[in-house]
Amino acid sequence: MGMMDKAKNAAQKAAGEVKETVGKHTDNADLQAEGKKDQVAGDAKDAGEKVKDAFKN
Repeated sequence: MGMMDKAKNAAQKAAGEVKETVGKHTDNADLQAEGKKDQVAGDAKDAGEKVKDAFKN
């Protein structure tokens, strides 16, 4: 996995955490759900990159 991919995935997860927290504190269920979605997407991308790396080696 390239460093740029790792950074993008980490940024997406971090942004998701922020959105979820802001959503909780402002009682905004849509923003909270969007934050969770971003976190899951970042985790899924990480997993996909790890699988690709495993087959390269």
